[in-house]
Amino acid sequence: MRWDLLVRGGTVVTPAGPVQADLAAADGVIAEIAPELSGGATEEIDATGCHLLPGVIDTHVHFNDPGRADWEGVATGSAALAAGGGTLYGDMPLNASPPTLDAASFAAKLAASTGVARTDFALWGGIVPGNLSQLEPLAACGVMGFKAFMSSSGIDDFAASDDATLWAGMRAAAALGLPVAVHAENDAITAELARAAVAAGRTGVRDYLRSRPLVAEVEAIRRAICLAEDAGASLHIVHVTCGAGVAAVAEARARGVDVTCETCPHYLLLTEDDCERLGAVAKCAPPLRTAAEQAALWAGLADGRIAFVASDHSPAPAALKQLPTPGAELPAAGRPGVAPDHGNFFAAWGGIAGVQTTLGLMLEAGHAVRGLPLERLAELLAAAPARRYRLGHRGRLEPGWSADLAVVDLTVVAPLDPATLRDRHRLSPYVGRPLRGRLAATVLHGRTICRAG
Repeated sequence: MRWDLLVRGGTVVTPAGPVQADLAAADGVIAEIAPELSGGATEEIDATGCHLLPGVIDTHVHFNDPGRADWEGVATGSAALAAGGGTLYGDMPLNASPPTLDAASFAAKLAASTGVARTDFALWGGIVPGNLSQLEPLAACGVMGFKAFMSSSGIDDFAASDDATLWAGMRAAAALGLPVAVHAENDAITAELARAAVAAGRTGVRDYLRSRPLVAEVEAIRRAICLAEDAGASLHIVHVTCGAGVAAVAEARARGVDVTCETCPHYLLLTEDDCERLGAVAKCAPPLRTAAEQAALWAGLADGRIAFVASDHSPAPAALKQLPTPGAELPAAGRPGVAPDHGNFFAAWGGIAGVQTTLGLMLEAGHAVRGLPLERLAELLAAAPARRYRLGHRGRLEPGWSADLAVVDLTVVAPLDPATLRDRHRLSPYVGRPLRGRLAATVLHGRTICRAG
């Protein structure tokens, strides 16, 4: 037999656990997994000493293309994903300009991505006040689902959805058979706390953190669940940060509501103390929480209450991360600067870049530190998002499934060097943090798309 690809001598992380075997692929799919396969292949990879994991499926990224490609862009964002063992991304409808709110803007994003992306991709549509009539055309275009904000998005052309808009959008999405993903924070609470803090001159890191309290997130999660339950919608809560939020989702699922949630590496690995130490490079919304909330998230990953992990890669040029203080110097590439006390932390862009580091971070913290089995990590990073969003036979290393995989030497642990990052600005809060795994190759549909970084 002559295969298109033959990966020899590795440890294949199957849904049942790791097995020592060769993996053969033909016509873009896995054809066979077995020890010492006979025959040759158009391409062979010696995976001795390495593990084969499903390619990371990151369904929550902001590549900002078209219109704000200087913030990231499909070319650099997808290259970073591939260099981190990723094979498919789901691009959010913001912060592209125009955002993906109708068929014309979908076509513009598709044109900006086709022939440029280094990996496979899917595109989200948006729900905002005034575009409900466009949801059916967006569904016809092929969106993977609809994204809505329950609080300010930070972008003028993607408005927050009031309850009436969100409820109606959920009903429309349910009729179209597509999920709704929501950024769940109570806008009335966060906006008023932020206004009062800035008016009083309280604009430091801790002031920002206090302006987005747990109650704002948990209340919004429960409200979104209530609306989705009535609408019969499939609901997904993005970037959950706290144990109470995870519990709210689990309680709803127990009574039959179709709702899931994700969290992100930054909530699993960084705390509010890190935000104060690192400055604006670690600013995000919802914000980083306490070590106790972080422990609750790890528990949710272990027992299955959190469906999967996504990066929420939301980069920006260094100038937008720098606090607006006279004479301030921009941080060097990849080197986070500590926010000066007299700077306005509220004015810095809120978003963390992490599309390339998800696998390495989760392998080091999840497998080595938290004791999550490799097959569970593979589920969290690939199989579960593919299943939730009906992305086809992806995310599992089994015959008949897409031959999308990362070949990784798990014995290598090294601190993150910003020079190895492929995203546009290389502004990472993880610089110097240990990542596990030297990536030997990333394979998409049986073809190598990245080798040795």
